Amino acid sequence: MASTVQTVTSNFNISFCSKMAVRILQKEIEKESNFVLSPLSFQLILSLIAVGSKGSTLEQLLFFLGSKSINELNDLASIVNSVFLSANESKGKRKRKLLETSSPPVVSFVTGAWVDKKYGLKPSFEKVLKTVYHATAKEVDFANKADQVTEEVNLWVKKASKGLIKNLLPKQCLDSNTALILANALYFKGSWNRKFDVSKTKHREFHLLNGQVTEAPFMTSKEHEKHLYGSFDGYKVLKLPYQYGPETNRFSMYFFLPNAKNGLHNLIQVFKSNPEFYQKEIGLQEEELPEFWIPRFKFSFQIEASDALKELGLELPFFPLGEFTEMVDSASSELLALSKIFHESAIEVNEQGTEAAATTAPEFRWLCAIRNPPSFVADHPFLFIIKEEISGLVLFIGAVLNPLMVS
Repeated sequence: MASTVQTVTSNFNISFCSKMAVRILQKEIEKESNFVLSPLSFQLILSLIAVGSKGSTLEQLLFFLGSKSINELNDLASIVNSVFLSANESKGKRKRKLLETSSPPVVSFVTGAWVDKKYGLKPSFEKVLKTVYHATAKEVDFANKADQVTEEVNLWVKKASKGLIKNLLPKQCLDSNTALILANALYFKGSWNRKFDVSKTKHREFHLLNGQVTEAPFMTSKEHEKHLYGSFDGYKVLKLPYQYGPETNRFSMYFFLPNAKNGLHNLIQVFKSNPEFYQKEIGLQEEELPEFWIPRFKFSFQIEASDALKELGLELPFFPLGEFTEMVDSASSELLALSKIFHESAIEVNEQGTEAAATTAPEFRWLCAIRNPPSFVADHPFLFIIKEEISGLVLFIGAVLNPLMVS
C-alpha cells in the first residue's frame, strides 16, 4: 500500500489548496486571529465536485487540482479513504499487548450528500459517492424542511468530528432553492510518541504581533531529551511524531517558528512562494534543545470560502454555466450552480497529544555565523502542519497568533 500511496500522491498537486490556505491565513493575521484549515478536506470535496461537472467547469477544476482526469482524482480519493480505513482496521485487530505499549492515532474521513427528493442523484454520481468516497447519501425536502436539514447536517458533522465541530452550517443558510449539500469531515487524534510531563508545564510570556505580551501555559521536555530539529534562513522547524503501531501510517506535527518575534509575515512568504515544500522531506536532525517550550492551545476556525476560491481564479463552478449536469438527476440540472463552501476546523494541542477535526460543505443552488546552542521557544506567533509521513498528505495547516484565543 505504501508504494501505491507514494506513486499517486507524488502526482497529486495540493498547491492550490495550500495557496488558498495561505491567502486566508494572510487575512486572518490582519485580524490577529488563530487559524487552522484542512487542505486535504478541501482537495477531496473539490474533487467530488469535479466528478459531477463537465465542460469548461471540469477543465478548470482539474487544472486547479493539478489532475489530468476524473479517474486520477478518484484514484487519490480511493487511496486516501483506504489509508484511513486500514489504519483504523489494523488498530482494531492489534493484539492487546501492542495496545498497551502504543496508541496509534485515531483517524477518520467521512463524506455525505443530501439531495432534494424532487430530483435525486444521478446513478453514476451516486456510484462514485458510495464506492470511491464511501459516502452516505440521503434524499431530503429542502422546500419544506430546510431548517431540519441544516440541523441534520450539523448533527452529522458533530458526530463525525467527535463533537469538536458543532455548527458547520449557519442557520437559515438553506432554503427552497437548495438542491444539494455535499460535506466531508476529517478527524484526527494522536498521542505524542513522547508525552510531556504535565508537572513541568508553566506559564511564560507569549509575544503577540501587536507588540503586547500575554501569559500562556507552556510545555517542555525532559532534560537532555533530543528532538528532530532544523534551523533555516529566518526560521526553525520542530517535528513531534505521534505514536504508531507496526501496521499503521505515521503522522507527525511540524512547528515552523520565525526567528524574529514579528517574523510571521516573512515565514508566510516562504509558504506562499513554494506551496509544496512542507510536503517534501525537511532536513531535520536529532538535537538536544536546552531551551524548549511550546504553548498549549485550543481553538476553532470557520470560513465561507467561495470568495477565496474566486480570488485564486476558480470562478466557473460559481457561475450558472449549466455544467453540473452529472450530479443531480433532473431536466433542470443546467441551472445548478455552486453557491457557497463552508469550512470549519478545530484543534487542541496539549501534553498528551493532538485532537483535530475539519469539515467542508459546498451548497449547490438553483439559479434563480557563530553557532549558538540550538533552542526552540515558541513564545511568538508560529505556523504548524499535521501530515502523514509515508504519503506526504497534509491533513491540517494552521497558525497560532495567541494561544489563549479559543476561536
